[in-house]
Amino acid sequence: MKKNIFAVCDLEVDYACNFMDYLNQKKNIPFEIQAFTTVESLISYGEKTHIELLLISGKAMCRQVRELDIGKIIILSEGVHPPELDQYPSVYKYQSSSEVIREVMACYGAEKAVIPVQFPVLKKTTEILGIYSPLGRCLKTSFALTLGQVLARERAVLYLNLEEYSGFEELMGKGFAHNLSDLLYYVRQDNQNLIHKMNGMVQTVNNLDYIPPVQAPADIRGTVWEDWEKLLQEIVLRSSYEVVVLDIGSGIDETFQLLDQCKRIYMPVLTDVMSSCKVAQFENLLRIWDFPQVLAKITRVKPPFHVGFPPAETYVEQLLWSELGDYVREILRKERE
Repeated sequence: MKKNIFAVCDLEVDYACNFMDYLNQKKNIPFEIQAFTTVESLISYGEKTHIELLLISGKAMCRQVRELDIGKIIILSEGVHPPELDQYPSVYKYQSSSEVIREVMACYGAEKAVIPVQFPVLKKTTEILGIYSPLGRCLKTSFALTLGQVLARERAVLYLNLEEYSGFEELMGKGFAHNLSDLLYYVRQDNQNLIHKMNGMVQTVNNLDYIPPVQAPADIRGTVWEDWEKLLQEIVLRSSYEVVVLDIGSGIDETFQLLDQCKRIYMPVLTDVMSSCKVAQFENLLRIWDFPQVLAKITRVKPPFHVGFPPAETYVEQLLWSELGDYVREILRKERE
């Protein structure tokens, strides 16, 4: 089955080309992208092909476009547009491409239902990678973010932080309108539009997509295993992500079940006596609770500690080219060999 068409029409050639380049880098968008810089070319294409989603400049909107077979139209607004366009949702043109896409996906997801059989044929199988450690202060999250960014250079990757205290608003230097708590709410409501809802929440750093983590620890502690399982199943079956990186904290009661969903688990460790004893206790508990198969998936890692990084707002981007980034690339190289 072919992907639905996401068409972009803007009369500014440079803007349209740059936006198209950004979209082509986004491997998670479940659409075939088509860009047009003239209304005539859009109309010619639309008369022959169904366009599921159209993002069009207010200056390009006209009667002929309204008459095309289009699932949903969103106006690319420069701040003001004619009253006759008020019937359509709009996104502000002069903001980052990632913000434009997030708002477009949110508008689309507000009305469109997901067709359950559509997505599995649009991608390869999805790998779930877990990063977990029974230890603290072992660079678990730094390792997970670095791994995600390295993988995202070639594949569509989604990072999910499942910690009670992630510090992401402080880390990224901004607030988030929606986060994992909202997504879990939709899971509990059995929302059939879950993936499009999720796409409207996605943030991006160095081509790595992530859902902003919860703000309240209770949202992690209060989520039952069935909801975690349902969320992962929806992402695997209906999203376009090829890799999901789970940064697993200690607040989830069903940690072993979650680890069992992972194809591979990276466990940051330390070399001191107490750390070794805690790791041994964790591994013994896996055997006692009948999860020996999880042990076979675990790769112990010893991330190098690093100092002298810029402020928090640029920390994540700098990870990719740090000593930790080199360490992660070397691990992946050995795994490929």
